[in-house]
Amino acid sequence: MSRLDTTGKSGVSPGPIEAPAEQVKGRSLWSDAMRRLRRDKGAMVSLAAILLFALMALGAYAYEEIADLYNRWHPDSPVAKFEDMYDYGRRNLPPSLDSWRDILGTDWEGSSVLLKTVLGAKVSLAVGFMANVIAVPLGLILGAIAGYYGGFIDDVIVWLYSTLASIPGIIMLIAMKYAFKGVHFLGLDLSGIHGIYIALGVLSWVGTCRLVRAEVMKIRELDYVIAARAIGRHSFVILLRHVLPNVFHIAIINFSLGFVGAVGAEVTLSYLGLGVEVGTPSWGTMINGARMDLFAGRWWELTSAVSAMFVLVLALNVFGDRLRDALDPRLKNV
Repeated sequence: MSRLDTTGKSGVSPGPIEAPAEQVKGRSLWSDAMRRLRRDKGAMVSLAAILLFALMALGAYAYEEIADLYNRWHPDSPVAKFEDMYDYGRRNLPPSLDSWRDILGTDWEGSSVLLKTVLGAKVSLAVGFMANVIAVPLGLILGAIAGYYGGFIDDVIVWLYSTLASIPGIIMLIAMKYAFKGVHFLGLDLSGIHGIYIALGVLSWVGTCRLVRAEVMKIRELDYVIAARAIGRHSFVILLRHVLPNVFHIAIINFSLGFVGAVGAEVTLSYLGLGVEVGTPSWGTMINGARMDLFAGRWWELTSAVSAMFVLVLALNVFGDRLRDALDPRLKNV
């Protein structure tokens, strides 16, 4: 005969009730991408190099602005800016440890090559950032519109970027720079660095547009987009809330990779004398000014500019590739 428990029912009394296991919280695509990047030593080293160049550029920009402000208020005792930091008695000195300014030597007018390299980072990063601020949103919007609506709109956008892609980029850049000579727009002199921003931005959106268009053509046929159309959502709302967020990672990746092309284009234009204003230090003008120094055995200015450009471009390439891999859902479990 079985024992009765306190409730009067027969059978063995039940054991202690176990608490439900704590539910494991999932990770979003972005948090998983950040976790994978933090575990990637190559990505972290590249990011550290990029941040170092960014700090150099911000420091150079801050110094120039503070010097301008100080000189405006104290004209009797002005602070020396870079264009005033020359000493013809110390021209063409090789690298030495006598002073921090002489670590990378001096150029033909006695200016510090180290300072020129730092200020060149400011120009290159500014060009890369501003050009991509124009190019990436433009490519993202046009690619999304072409891929989602199709038809005549798609034909026009495809014809536009196919035409631009068929013309060599450097030829278009040179042509646009010559077209901007003496042109002022909204108070900006397009003959100088602002013209480089616009020229590179207008010509660099093609790759982003192609990728976004192809991805949107796949997304528009997925179930959640079809369901949104079935319940009467406006096409613009669907594009804004359901399509664009799913291709935004392409824009982020292309923003990082677009720096490489923009930096290289600025250096090329400055080397050809079509880049920044005369007297503005940049890596392109350094290479242009030092191209004949190798015959005289003066290698330090050319080496400094090429080395800085090499490190920055390599870091941007590596970090862009690792960022692309981290944001690819297909590689999540690799």
